[in-house]
Amino acid sequence: MLGGKNILLGISGGIAAYKTTFLVRLLIKAGAQVKVVMTQSASSFVSPLTLSTLSKNPVLLDFINEEDGSLSWNNHVELGLWADIMIIAPATANTLSKMANGTCDNLLLATYLSAKCPVYFAPAMDLDMYKHPSTEASIKKLESYGNSLIPAESGELASGLHGEGRMAEPENIISFVQNDLSKGLPLSGKQVLITAGPTHEAIDPVRFLGNRSTGTMGFELAKKAADLGANVILVSGPTHLNVNHNNIQLIRVASAQNMYEACHEHYGDVDIAICAAAVADYRPKSIASEKLKKKDDDLNIELERTPDILMSLGEVKTTQFLVGFALETQNELENAKNKLKRKNLDGIVLNSLKDDGAGFGGHTNKITFIDKNSGIKTFDLKTKPEVASDIWEEIISRIHA
Repeated sequence: MLGGKNILLGISGGIAAYKTTFLVRLLIKAGAQVKVVMTQSASSFVSPLTLSTLSKNPVLLDFINEEDGSLSWNNHVELGLWADIMIIAPATANTLSKMANGTCDNLLLATYLSAKCPVYFAPAMDLDMYKHPSTEASIKKLESYGNSLIPAESGELASGLHGEGRMAEPENIISFVQNDLSKGLPLSGKQVLITAGPTHEAIDPVRFLGNRSTGTMGFELAKKAADLGANVILVSGPTHLNVNHNNIQLIRVASAQNMYEACHEHYGDVDIAICAAAVADYRPKSIASEKLKKKDDDLNIELERTPDILMSLGEVKTTQFLVGFALETQNELENAKNKLKRKNLDGIVLNSLKDDGAGFGGHTNKITFIDKNSGIKTFDLKTKPEVASDIWEEIISRIHA
């Protein structure tokens, strides 16, 4: 949900500012780009150098930078336009009041007033301050402007008292923002299973049968589903690819049997399954326990069928929307339609090795989407992220029909 997002973190001057070091790390771990703007008083509670090191961006404290005798300007308008999300944490009573009333006497407030993105604020103060009518009025006014309150938590306060007013813990801030962003997304609340990559079928301890699949298409499908609000289980064969998204659980497997077992373990709990992996159709009937030595004569390896994962999922399908892939070289449309019917699919994605730019190993693909009602839609050659968007658009239009 936060992967690839530009997040502007505003820090005002309260003791809870020390928690922002952990918040920055969590945002970075979630895949976000982070910039920090803080008030001068906040720098008394947390070091700008620490935040700069963690965010890998300079921390901004004032409108003017003076360095080596030269002056430069921190452009609050550009900052506000750069951000996809702004989080103000901690938001002190003073800062809340200024935000609510349009006071603009520091860089943080100027940037807030320039922001065009969703703004979240996490109050932090003592319990009497938090419950004071003026603070409550500030919060209500900010919410009326469209800003989102991350409620304060109860616990021990800096004053030694115990009660409401603690800034939400960094983990809870992340969860709040992610849950809020997912509201209204077309796949919000959906559980999705996706397979990706090749499988490696062992011949001996060092050799295997495999194919040229990189897993890119499956990984792009998983990332797009997560961005659309889904919780994704991504079962991947051997690939160099990785994914950094809180909504994606990556399960790495090696063989077709491994992938079969992982898919069936989770299939009963999902709403949608897309089998994009290039699963080996055959495997050696017996695996040598030691490395096979090279000989002068030919080597014959007896092969047996691997489990047909897609067909096995179609056989036990109940309410899942099941989609497969068909990579064809001849009679493409007819073969894809037969596969869709034979394996009890709801949709199938056809691509042909005859199309330039389609198939394994590249950054592009050219597909045709076919559904169980014989609906057919052909797309132009596109990048794989764009293809993933097209596939999800076709699926969503059918599950919401």
